[in-house]
Amino acid sequence: MGSILGKIHSIETCGTVDGPGIRYVIFMQGCSLRCVYCHNPDTWSKENKTAVTKSVSDLIADIVKYKSYFTFSGGGVTLTGGEPLVQKEFALELFRQCKKEGLHTTLDTSGHTDLDSITKEILTHTDLVLLDMKSINPQTYKKVTGFTIEKLFAFAEYLNEKNIETYYRFVLVPGLTDNDQEMHDLAVYLKSLKNAHKVGILPFHQLGAYKWQDLNLNYKLKDTPIPTPKEAEKVRELFRSYGFLVK
Repeated sequence: MGSILGKIHSIETCGTVDGPGIRYVIFMQGCSLRCVYCHNPDTWSKENKTAVTKSVSDLIADIVKYKSYFTFSGGGVTLTGGEPLVQKEFALELFRQCKKEGLHTTLDTSGHTDLDSITKEILTHTDLVLLDMKSINPQTYKKVTGFTIEKLFAFAEYLNEKNIETYYRFVLVPGLTDNDQEMHDLAVYLKSLKNAHKVGILPFHQLGAYKWQDLNLNYKLKDTPIPTPKEAEKVRELFRSYGFLVK
């Protein structure tokens, strides 16, 4: 089973922002959404010519070299992307092998996937989910992603049902996701979930804008301002007022 192959965009061997501690972060190739603020549009196509193909066994052989760092820092392995649930068989086998090695596993996902048996099995080997809550409003969600919101809700409800530790993240985009009522509605929704304790507010940035140009894609947010520290802190305070631990 370790011979299962995956398309990999890139690897960060000592990441510190995609889950707790020092982490081996695997950026998977392929994504089902087309978010207008995406800073990695080069991960969208699974057939990207710069992607590399790696087997689970080869990755595990490299991952275990860093095991002492994970043990010392409380870290582990993170699958992100792109969208790791585009390559479910690979994600499942990688997390299976990680758990055999006693490694903490984190899945960074949009939740835009079918809740089939393999998705549910992946989650049995997942210690932490980083879930992107693009918006609580179906119309805004579609503006952001190009798709409808039902799969995200189903995924979030399943995580809640199984009480899987989840860190909910929200990208603050001026003029797009910064509607006060919608942010209050999102906080109310998250408050209804028993596994929702921590929320991350991620201010929109323009660091990936050049990739859209390089790929000849229409970047609709080229004139969108970056939230000021004061604006971002105001949103953090909003979620803190509902009792969340907020970063």
